[in-house]
Amino acid sequence: MVTVVGIGADGWAGLGDPARNALRSAEVVFGSRRQLGLLPGDVPAERISWPRPMLPSIPSLLAANAERRIAVLASGDPMFFGVGSTLVRQLGADRVRVFSHPSSISLACARLGWPEEKIEIVSLVGRPIERLHTAIHPGRRVLALSADGTTPGAVASLLVARGYGASTLTVLEHLGSAHESLRTVRADEWDGETTAALNVIAIDCVASPDAALLPLVPGLPDDAYDHDGQLTKREVRAITLARLAPMPGQLLWDVGAGAGSIAIEWLRTDRSCRAVAIEHRPDRAARLAGNAASLGVPGLTVEVGSVPGALAALDAPDAVFIGGAVTAAGVVEACWDALKPGGRLVANAVTIESEAVLARWQASLGGDLTRVSISRATPVGGFLGWKPMMPVTQWVVTKR
Repeated sequence: MVTVVGIGADGWAGLGDPARNALRSAEVVFGSRRQLGLLPGDVPAERISWPRPMLPSIPSLLAANAERRIAVLASGDPMFFGVGSTLVRQLGADRVRVFSHPSSISLACARLGWPEEKIEIVSLVGRPIERLHTAIHPGRRVLALSADGTTPGAVASLLVARGYGASTLTVLEHLGSAHESLRTVRADEWDGETTAALNVIAIDCVASPDAALLPLVPGLPDDAYDHDGQLTKREVRAITLARLAPMPGQLLWDVGAGAGSIAIEWLRTDRSCRAVAIEHRPDRAARLAGNAASLGVPGLTVEVGSVPGALAALDAPDAVFIGGAVTAAGVVEACWDALKPGGRLVANAVTIESEAVLARWQASLGGDLTRVSISRATPVGGFLGWKPMMPVTQWVVTKR
């Protein structure tokens, strides 16, 4: 049994008797150097600070101390972006006992008067700052967990670049300690100061009139993407994502990804969604990775290689989109074979040759064939007229 004790910046004074007793009875205590320094001298256990990187070292350190009573210190609530969740995942819930402590998020909300259930929470600890993009919307309140003292300045710069410079930033330092402090400033007035490493950033989002609105539903504007023309257009993209039916936690293969728009908008629907974009051209792969970062989903996995060979080592998908590789030999077969039961396969075709491929597969496996025709109004002299886009034939099939 491993005991995990959440501890705040107030240290030993903030712990209840059960947590204190668990630490006093431990033979070895793991934690960061800062956390271990919060323990009083009458805790007799050996104190071991985590090496860096921490996560790869956990199994071996626990195994080496398996015969001893082990305690682990965590910042705040161990089950909120904490080591408690990691240990439960590795050992099982029946082998981990957790003593919780108020999280930095709950303390921040208490100081600000913000209802916890009405805010967006983003962790930037060991994660790209671009993850904030999906949380920034007019009138939204966001709490960001900082990686260090430079994070508030980076957040301010990101907000200004997005057209949210009028947003209010409140940096809460050393929450729960005697040195707790709070500073509020507009994002576009941040002076570049480095704050204390222990801080939480509260963002009250205010958009300028010309700020680009990037909703989480499929169908972002085409100009939200950097592309060379290899892009599933906005209207067709929205229809395609609807048929792919993103579900939390599920994995998408975007085969022949181009600008990556299908994979990116799949990921934007829910933070737990996963996606792999497969693209054979390195220049396009680099471009789509940039699109993923600028649109708030830097976790998109980009696989550079030709299909179907590049598909062989990937995890089995819950959904597959085939956009730029329908006519490549063996691609549809490989995607269909890898698709999980209940999975959805959607393929789009704009040429006669690729349309013929979809017709053959529909005759073999069933599913729906749909022709999508979109026209956009464009200037004709001093008037407007309808300019048709290339029609798209779409095949949708579910693996039973």
